This record gives sequence, structure tokens and C-alpha cells, in this order.
Amino acid sequence: MNYSLKRWAALTRYLDDGSIPIDNNPIENLIRPWALGRKNWLFAGSLRSVRRAAAVMSLIQSAKLNGHEPYAYLKDVLTRLPTQKASAINELLPHNWNPTTDH
Repeated sequence: MNYSLKRWAALTRYLDDGSIPIDNNPIENLIRPWALGRKNWLFAGSLRSVRRAAAVMSLIQSAKLNGHEPYAYLKDVLTRLPTQKASAINELLPHNWNPTTDH
């Protein structure tokens, strides 16, 4: 009870703003796979490895949030990346990506 009473304003904030969800279950479900693996990532080898893993995980989750199947997205992007013009790299981001049919 003490916990709830001390956080009453935060717990009831959704009553004042209809756009705020009553719970955060959808977000928790999105991050659960990453949270479960975090102990394994302690052994990634180096800070550079961890940063690369975080970038790949961000791309995968962004692809999912944009309605793409992550494997198809990464396969297409990694195939196109070597020949993609630097000025057009934005086309490969999940929110701009259109799959190619010739790869």
C-alpha cells in the first residue's frame, strides 16, 4: 500500500490523459527477449562488440515496429549496402525501406 500511495500521481496519470495507456505491457513484451539475454551480453568481448550488437538489435526491433519481417529486411539491406550510394543510405532505414524484388 505504501508503494502505491507514494506513487499515486503516476499511477493515476492515465485518468487525466486518454492517450496514456493504463499499462506498459506492449512495451515490456517488445523488450523481454533483450532483457532475458542481457546476462549473456556481459561476455560480448569488448565495448565495440556490444555497440555493434546494440545497433543490430535496434535495426531488428525497428524493422518489426515498421511491419517488416526482420530476416527479409536484414538480408535485403545487407545485400544492397555495398552498392548503395552514401547520399541514399536513408532509403535503407526501416521506416523508409522498400524491399527489392531483384535480390
